[in-house]
Amino acid sequence: MTELLQYKFPKGFLWGSATSAHQVEGNNTLNDWYRWEEAGKIKNGERSGLACDHYNHFREDIDLLVSLSQNAYRFSIEWSRIEPRPGEINRAELEHYRKVLEYLRARGVKSFVTLHHFTSPLWFDWEGAMSVEYFARFSELIAKELGHLVDFWCTVNEPNILAKHGYLEGDFPPGRRDVGSFFRVLNNLIHGHNASYNAIHSVLPHALVGMAKDNTYYIEAPGRLDRLVTLLNHEIRNRYFLDRTKFDFIGLNYYGSKKLRFDCASPQSFYASKVKLGLPTTDMGWEIVPWGLSHVISDLCGFGKPIYITENGIADAGDSKRKEFIKQHLKVIHQAISVGTDIRGYFYWSLLDNFEWGFGFGPRFGLVAVDYSTGERRVRDSAGWYAEVCRNNFFEK
Repeated sequence: MTELLQYKFPKGFLWGSATSAHQVEGNNTLNDWYRWEEAGKIKNGERSGLACDHYNHFREDIDLLVSLSQNAYRFSIEWSRIEPRPGEINRAELEHYRKVLEYLRARGVKSFVTLHHFTSPLWFDWEGAMSVEYFARFSELIAKELGHLVDFWCTVNEPNILAKHGYLEGDFPPGRRDVGSFFRVLNNLIHGHNASYNAIHSVLPHALVGMAKDNTYYIEAPGRLDRLVTLLNHEIRNRYFLDRTKFDFIGLNYYGSKKLRFDCASPQSFYASKVKLGLPTTDMGWEIVPWGLSHVISDLCGFGKPIYITENGIADAGDSKRKEFIKQHLKVIHQAISVGTDIRGYFYWSLLDNFEWGFGFGPRFGLVAVDYSTGERRVRDSAGWYAEVCRNNFFEK
Protein backbone atom coordinates (compact mmCIF):
# COMPACT_ATOMS: atom_id res chain seq x y z
CA MET A 1 0.00 0.00 0.00
CA THR A 2 1.33 3.43 -0.97
CA GLU A 3 2.03 5.62 2.05
CA LEU A 4 -0.13 8.72 2.34
CA LEU A 5 1.40 12.14 1.80
CA GLN A 6 -0.89 13.72 4.39
CA TYR A 7 -2.43 12.23 7.55
CA LYS A 8 -5.57 14.19 8.39
CA PHE A 9 -7.58 13.55 11.57
CA PRO A 10 -11.35 13.92 12.15
CA LYS A 11 -12.84 17.27 13.00
CA GLY A 12 -13.03 17.74 16.77
CA PHE A 13 -10.12 15.36 17.46
CA LEU A 14 -8.58 16.08 20.86
CA TRP A 15 -4.86 16.80 20.96
CA GLY A 16 -3.20 17.02 24.33
CA SER A 17 -0.66 15.82 26.83
CA ALA A 18 -0.85 14.36 30.32
CA THR A 19 0.63 14.61 33.80
CA SER A 20 -0.13 13.15 37.22
CA ALA A 21 -0.26 15.05 40.51
CA HIS A 22 2.56 13.36 42.42
CA GLN A 23 4.92 13.47 39.46
CA VAL A 24 4.66 17.22 38.86
CA GLU A 25 2.92 19.11 41.68
CA GLY A 26 5.51 18.92 44.46
CA ASN A 27 5.06 18.67 48.22
CA ASN A 28 2.68 15.72 48.18
CA THR A 29 3.63 14.41 51.62
CA LEU A 30 0.45 12.62 52.72
CA ASN A 31 0.43 9.67 50.34
CA ASP A 32 2.00 6.23 50.18
CA TRP A 33 4.57 7.23 47.58
CA TYR A 34 5.99 9.90 49.89
CA ARG A 35 6.47 7.25 52.58
CA TRP A 36 8.07 4.97 49.94
CA GLU A 37 10.52 7.72 49.03
CA GLU A 38 11.28 8.42 52.69
CA ALA A 39 12.15 4.72 53.08
CA GLY A 40 14.85 5.07 50.39
CA LYS A 41 13.07 2.99 47.76
CA ILE A 42 13.78 5.29 44.79
CA LYS A 43 16.79 5.02 42.48
CA ASN A 44 19.74 7.05 43.83
CA GLY A 45 17.69 7.79 46.95
CA GLU A 46 15.82 10.57 45.17
CA ARG A 47 12.60 12.09 46.51
CA SER A 48 9.90 13.88 44.59
CA GLY A 49 10.20 17.02 46.75
CA LEU A 50 9.08 20.07 44.78
CA ALA A 51 9.04 18.04 41.55
CA CYS A 52 8.10 20.63 38.86
CA ASP A 53 6.20 22.81 41.36
CA HIS A 54 3.24 22.52 39.01
CA TYR A 55 0.96 23.08 42.01
CA ASN A 56 2.07 26.73 42.13
CA HIS A 57 2.74 27.14 38.42
CA PHE A 58 -0.24 25.39 36.84
CA ARG A 59 -1.34 28.56 35.03
CA GLU A 60 2.03 29.01 33.34
CA ASP A 61 2.11 25.32 32.42
CA ILE A 62 -1.41 25.42 31.00
CA ASP A 63 -0.42 28.54 29.06
CA LEU A 64 2.50 26.54 27.66
CA LEU A 65 0.12 23.74 26.65
CA VAL A 66 -2.13 26.26 24.89
CA SER A 67 0.88 27.86 23.17
CA LEU A 68 1.61 24.39 21.78
CA SER A 69 -1.88 24.35 20.20
CA GLN A 70 -3.18 21.57 22.44
CA ASN A 71 -6.90 21.56 23.22
CA ALA A 72 -7.01 18.93 26.00
CA TYR A 73 -5.13 18.21 29.21
CA ARG A 74 -5.16 15.07 31.32
CA PHE A 75 -4.15 15.51 34.94
CA SER A 76 -4.94 13.91 38.29
CA ILE A 77 -6.43 15.13 41.53
CA GLU A 78 -4.31 14.14 44.53
CA TRP A 79 -6.70 12.31 46.86
CA SER A 80 -4.40 12.69 49.90
CA ARG A 81 -4.58 16.48 49.61
CA ILE A 82 -8.40 16.42 49.58
CA GLU A 83 -8.90 13.78 52.29
CA PRO A 84 -5.74 13.61 54.43
CA ARG A 85 -7.57 11.52 57.05
CA PRO A 86 -10.70 9.39 56.59
CA GLY A 87 -13.72 11.65 56.28
CA GLU A 88 -11.70 14.86 56.84
CA ILE A 89 -12.06 17.14 53.81
CA ASN A 90 -9.58 19.92 53.11
CA ARG A 91 -11.70 22.65 51.50
CA ALA A 92 -8.66 24.72 50.54
CA GLU A 93 -7.34 21.88 48.39
CA LEU A 94 -10.73 21.45 46.72
CA GLU A 95 -10.55 25.14 45.87
CA HIS A 96 -7.10 24.66 44.35
CA TYR A 97 -8.38 22.06 41.90
CA ARG A 98 -11.43 24.22 41.22
CA LYS A 99 -9.04 26.98 40.13
CA VAL A 100 -7.15 24.53 37.86
CA LEU A 101 -10.38 23.43 36.18
CA GLU A 102 -11.69 26.96 35.86
CA TYR A 103 -8.43 28.06 34.24
CA LEU A 104 -8.56 25.18 31.76
CA ARG A 105 -12.10 26.15 30.84
CA ALA A 106 -11.14 29.82 30.48
CA ARG A 107 -8.32 28.80 28.10
CA GLY A 108 -10.64 26.57 26.05
CA VAL A 109 -8.93 23.32 27.09
CA LYS A 110 -10.91 20.10 27.63
CA SER A 111 -10.19 18.44 30.98
CA PHE A 112 -9.52 14.72 31.51
CA VAL A 113 -9.50 14.27 35.28
CA THR A 114 -7.93 11.14 36.80
CA LEU A 115 -9.12 10.32 40.32
CA HIS A 116 -6.42 7.78 41.21
CA HIS A 117 -3.01 7.89 39.53
CA PHE A 118 -0.96 5.38 41.57
CA THR A 119 -0.91 7.39 44.82
CA SER A 120 -3.19 6.67 47.80
CA PRO A 121 -3.65 8.54 51.09
CA LEU A 122 -1.53 7.06 53.89
CA TRP A 123 -4.67 5.69 55.56
CA PHE A 124 -5.89 3.85 52.43
CA ASP A 125 -4.99 0.42 51.01
CA TRP A 126 -6.51 -1.13 47.89
CA GLU A 127 -6.37 -4.52 49.62
CA GLY A 128 -8.52 -3.21 52.47
CA ALA A 129 -12.09 -4.37 52.99
CA MET A 130 -13.43 -0.80 52.77
CA SER A 131 -11.36 0.31 49.76
CA VAL A 132 -14.22 0.21 47.27
CA GLU A 133 -16.55 2.19 49.55
CA TYR A 134 -13.87 4.79 50.33
CA PHE A 135 -13.03 5.32 46.66
CA ALA A 136 -16.70 5.63 45.70
CA ARG A 137 -17.18 8.21 48.46
CA PHE A 138 -14.22 10.24 47.20
CA SER A 139 -15.51 10.02 43.61
CA GLU A 140 -18.94 11.27 44.65
CA LEU A 141 -17.37 14.16 46.56
CA ILE A 142 -15.34 15.31 43.54
CA ALA A 143 -18.36 14.92 41.25
CA LYS A 144 -20.47 17.10 43.54
CA GLU A 145 -17.82 19.73 44.14
CA LEU A 146 -16.08 19.96 40.77
CA GLY A 147 -18.08 17.87 38.32
CA HIS A 148 -19.63 20.81 36.48
CA LEU A 149 -16.11 21.78 35.37
CA VAL A 150 -14.94 18.30 34.27
CA ASP A 151 -15.23 17.15 30.66
CA PHE A 152 -13.99 13.55 30.97
CA TRP A 153 -13.32 11.28 33.95
CA CYS A 154 -10.65 8.61 34.31
CA THR A 155 -11.37 6.70 37.52
CA VAL A 156 -8.08 4.82 37.88
CA ASN A 157 -4.80 4.88 36.02
CA GLU A 158 -3.22 1.59 34.89
CA PRO A 159 -4.95 -0.71 37.38
CA ASN A 160 -2.92 -3.73 36.34
CA ILE A 161 0.36 -1.90 36.80
CA LEU A 162 -0.71 -0.73 40.26
CA ALA A 163 -1.74 -4.25 41.31
CA LYS A 164 1.28 -5.95 39.71
CA HIS A 165 4.02 -3.67 40.99
CA GLY A 166 2.50 -2.90 44.37
CA TYR A 167 1.21 -6.31 45.38
CA LEU A 168 2.89 -8.96 43.20
CA GLU A 169 6.40 -7.70 42.39
CA GLY A 170 6.74 -5.34 45.35
CA ASP A 171 8.57 -2.43 43.69
CA PHE A 172 5.67 0.01 44.21
CA PRO A 173 4.12 0.75 47.60
CA PRO A 174 3.04 -1.04 49.69
CA GLY A 175 5.74 -3.48 48.50
CA ARG A 176 3.87 -6.79 48.82
CA ARG A 177 4.81 -9.92 46.88
CA ASP A 178 1.83 -12.24 46.93
CA VAL A 179 -0.31 -13.56 44.09
CA GLY A 180 -3.35 -13.58 46.37
CA SER A 181 -2.84 -9.91 47.16
CA PHE A 182 -2.49 -9.18 43.45
CA PHE A 183 -5.86 -10.67 42.58
CA ARG A 184 -7.60 -9.21 45.64
CA VAL A 185 -6.36 -5.75 44.68
CA LEU A 186 -7.16 -6.18 40.99
CA ASN A 187 -10.70 -7.23 41.89
CA ASN A 188 -11.04 -4.33 44.33
CA LEU A 189 -9.89 -1.99 41.56
CA ILE A 190 -12.57 -3.47 39.30
CA HIS A 191 -15.26 -2.98 41.94
CA GLY A 192 -13.79 0.41 42.83
CA HIS A 193 -13.95 1.58 39.23
CA ASN A 194 -17.56 0.37 38.88
CA ALA A 195 -18.54 2.01 42.18
CA SER A 196 -16.82 5.24 41.10
CA TYR A 197 -18.60 5.08 37.73
CA ASN A 198 -21.95 4.74 39.51
CA ALA A 199 -21.16 7.49 42.02
CA ILE A 200 -20.20 9.98 39.32
CA HIS A 201 -23.28 9.14 37.24
CA SER A 202 -25.53 9.47 40.29
CA VAL A 203 -24.44 13.11 40.52
CA LEU A 204 -23.88 13.77 36.80
CA PRO A 205 -26.09 11.46 34.70
CA HIS A 206 -24.48 12.56 31.42
CA ALA A 207 -20.87 12.35 32.59
CA LEU A 208 -18.31 10.60 30.38
CA VAL A 209 -16.49 8.12 32.61
CA GLY A 210 -13.73 5.73 31.66
CA MET A 211 -10.27 4.73 32.84
CA ALA A 212 -6.68 4.88 31.63
CA LYS A 213 -5.96 1.22 30.86
CA ASP A 214 -2.46 -0.13 30.31
CA ASN A 215 -2.58 -2.60 27.40
CA THR A 216 0.27 -4.34 25.63
CA TYR A 217 0.43 -6.39 22.45
CA TYR A 218 1.89 -9.79 23.26
CA ILE A 219 3.67 -11.15 20.20
CA GLU A 220 3.05 -14.86 19.79
CA ALA A 221 6.11 -17.06 20.32
CA PRO A 222 6.51 -20.46 18.61
CA GLY A 223 6.57 -22.92 21.54
CA ARG A 224 3.39 -24.39 23.05
CA LEU A 225 4.28 -23.27 26.58
CA ASP A 226 5.35 -19.88 25.20
CA ARG A 227 1.93 -19.48 23.60
CA LEU A 228 0.25 -20.54 26.83
CA VAL A 229 1.98 -17.92 29.00
CA THR A 230 1.45 -15.31 26.28
CA LEU A 231 -2.29 -16.00 26.32
CA LEU A 232 -2.32 -16.00 30.13
CA ASN A 233 -0.61 -12.61 30.28
CA HIS A 234 -2.92 -11.17 27.64
CA GLU A 235 -6.03 -12.33 29.49
CA ILE A 236 -4.88 -11.15 32.92
CA ARG A 237 -3.17 -7.91 31.96
CA ASN A 238 -5.23 -6.75 28.98
CA ARG A 239 -8.70 -8.24 29.33
CA TYR A 240 -9.43 -9.14 32.96
CA PHE A 241 -10.19 -5.57 34.07
CA LEU A 242 -12.02 -4.45 30.94
CA ASP A 243 -14.20 -7.57 30.74
CA ARG A 244 -15.56 -6.86 34.23
CA THR A 245 -16.14 -3.10 34.15
CA LYS A 246 -18.50 -0.58 32.62
CA PHE A 247 -17.36 2.61 30.92
CA ASP A 248 -18.41 5.30 28.47
CA PHE A 249 -15.04 5.34 26.73
CA ILE A 250 -11.73 3.46 26.91
CA GLY A 251 -8.59 5.40 27.74
CA LEU A 252 -5.59 3.50 26.38
CA ASN A 253 -2.04 3.89 27.68
CA TYR A 254 0.39 2.33 25.20
CA TYR A 255 4.17 2.18 25.52
CA GLY A 256 5.17 -0.94 23.63
CA SER A 257 4.79 -4.63 22.90
CA LYS A 258 6.40 -7.77 24.28
CA LYS A 259 7.38 -11.22 23.15
CA LEU A 260 7.28 -13.78 25.96
CA ARG A 261 8.72 -17.20 26.57
CA PHE A 262 7.87 -19.72 29.27
CA ASP A 263 10.09 -19.35 32.33
CA CYS A 264 9.35 -21.54 35.34
CA ALA A 265 11.58 -19.32 37.50
CA SER A 266 9.32 -16.26 37.03
CA PRO A 267 6.05 -16.92 38.90
CA GLN A 268 5.71 -13.18 39.62
CA SER A 269 5.37 -12.67 35.84
CA PHE A 270 2.96 -15.60 35.42
CA TYR A 271 5.83 -17.86 34.33
CA ALA A 272 6.98 -15.65 31.48
CA SER A 273 10.12 -13.69 30.68
CA LYS A 274 10.65 -11.17 27.90
CA VAL A 275 12.46 -11.88 24.64
CA LYS A 276 14.35 -8.96 23.12
CA LEU A 277 13.07 -8.00 19.67
CA GLY A 278 16.24 -6.18 18.60
CA LEU A 279 14.40 -2.89 18.01
CA PRO A 280 15.47 0.68 18.84
CA THR A 281 14.95 1.58 22.49
CA THR A 282 14.09 4.54 24.69
CA ASP A 283 16.44 5.93 27.33
CA MET A 284 14.83 3.43 29.72
CA GLY A 285 15.63 0.49 27.46
CA TRP A 286 12.02 -0.01 26.38
CA GLU A 287 11.79 -1.25 22.80
CA ILE A 288 9.85 1.04 20.45
CA VAL A 289 7.05 -0.91 18.73
CA PRO A 290 4.56 1.46 17.03
CA TRP A 291 2.97 -1.31 14.96
CA GLY A 292 1.97 -3.16 18.13
CA LEU A 293 -0.49 -0.35 18.82
CA SER A 294 -2.63 -1.48 15.87
CA HIS A 295 -3.13 -4.89 17.51
CA VAL A 296 -4.03 -3.34 20.86
CA ILE A 297 -6.55 -1.00 19.23
CA SER A 298 -8.05 -3.89 17.26
CA ASP A 299 -8.54 -5.88 20.48
CA LEU A 300 -10.41 -2.95 22.04
CA CYS A 301 -12.80 -2.46 19.11
CA GLY A 302 -15.01 -5.30 20.32
CA PHE A 303 -16.13 -3.23 23.30
CA GLY A 304 -17.93 -0.80 21.00
CA LYS A 305 -16.82 2.30 22.89
CA PRO A 306 -14.89 5.40 21.80
CA ILE A 307 -11.14 5.20 22.40
CA TYR A 308 -8.82 7.95 23.58
CA ILE A 309 -5.06 7.38 23.68
CA THR A 310 -4.56 8.70 27.21
CA GLU A 311 -0.79 8.06 27.33
CA ASN A 312 1.90 7.40 24.74
CA GLY A 313 5.40 8.70 25.22
CA ILE A 314 9.14 8.19 25.26
CA ALA A 315 12.01 8.86 27.65
CA ASP A 316 14.40 10.75 25.37
CA ALA A 317 16.66 13.27 27.09
CA GLY A 318 18.41 14.18 23.83
CA ASP A 319 15.11 14.70 21.99
CA SER A 320 16.50 12.73 19.06
CA LYS A 321 13.72 10.12 18.82
CA ARG A 322 10.59 11.83 20.18
CA LYS A 323 9.32 13.39 16.94
CA GLU A 324 9.59 10.12 15.02
CA PHE A 325 8.13 8.19 17.97
CA ILE A 326 5.01 10.37 17.97
CA LYS A 327 4.75 10.37 14.17
CA GLN A 328 4.91 6.59 13.82
CA HIS A 329 2.29 6.04 16.52
CA LEU A 330 0.02 8.68 14.96
CA LYS A 331 0.29 6.89 11.62
CA VAL A 332 -1.02 3.72 13.27
CA ILE A 333 -3.86 5.68 14.90
CA HIS A 334 -4.72 7.36 11.59
CA GLN A 335 -4.84 3.98 9.84
CA ALA A 336 -7.20 2.62 12.51
CA ILE A 337 -9.48 5.66 12.14
CA SER A 338 -9.46 5.29 8.34
CA VAL A 339 -11.01 1.81 8.62
CA GLY A 340 -13.73 3.00 10.98
CA THR A 341 -12.24 2.74 14.48
CA ASP A 342 -13.71 5.38 16.79
CA ILE A 343 -10.56 7.03 18.18
CA ARG A 344 -11.24 10.57 19.36
CA GLY A 345 -8.06 11.88 20.94
CA TYR A 346 -4.34 11.53 21.63
CA PHE A 347 -2.44 12.56 24.78
CA TYR A 348 1.34 12.52 24.70
CA TRP A 349 3.06 11.55 27.96
CA SER A 350 4.14 13.91 29.28
CA LEU A 351 3.66 17.67 29.08
CA LEU A 352 6.60 18.16 31.48
CA ASP A 353 9.66 16.22 32.51
CA ASN A 354 8.68 14.72 35.86
CA PHE A 355 9.38 12.36 38.75
CA GLU A 356 9.24 8.95 37.08
CA TRP A 357 8.23 6.87 40.12
CA GLY A 358 10.92 4.34 41.09
CA PHE A 359 13.34 5.74 38.48
CA GLY A 360 13.39 9.22 40.03
CA PHE A 361 14.15 12.30 37.94
CA GLY A 362 16.44 10.59 35.42
CA PRO A 363 14.00 9.74 32.59
CA ARG A 364 12.96 12.71 30.46
CA PHE A 365 9.51 12.22 28.94
CA GLY A 366 8.49 15.87 28.61
CA LEU A 367 7.55 17.88 25.57
CA VAL A 368 8.79 20.62 27.87
CA ALA A 369 12.19 20.18 29.55
CA VAL A 370 12.37 21.14 33.22
CA ASP A 371 15.45 22.32 35.08
CA TYR A 372 14.66 20.94 38.53
CA SER A 373 17.14 23.24 40.27
CA THR A 374 15.60 26.45 38.93
CA GLY A 375 12.15 25.36 37.76
CA GLU A 376 12.87 26.79 34.30
CA ARG A 377 10.77 25.35 31.45
CA ARG A 378 12.15 24.94 27.91
CA VAL A 379 10.07 23.75 24.97
CA ARG A 380 11.81 20.93 23.12
CA ASP A 381 12.07 20.90 19.32
CA SER A 382 9.83 17.83 19.09
CA ALA A 383 7.11 19.76 20.93
CA GLY A 384 7.21 22.36 18.15
CA TRP A 385 6.54 19.66 15.57
CA TYR A 386 3.73 18.18 17.67
CA ALA A 387 2.24 21.69 18.05
CA GLU A 388 2.02 21.94 14.25
CA VAL A 389 0.10 18.65 14.17
CA CYS A 390 -2.26 19.88 16.89
CA ARG A 391 -2.82 23.23 15.17
CA ASN A 392 -3.41 21.80 11.68
CA ASN A 393 -5.11 18.53 12.67
CA PHE A 394 -2.86 16.75 10.20
CA PHE A 395 0.79 16.04 9.45
CA GLU A 396 2.67 15.23 6.31
CA LYS A 397 4.83 12.25 5.49
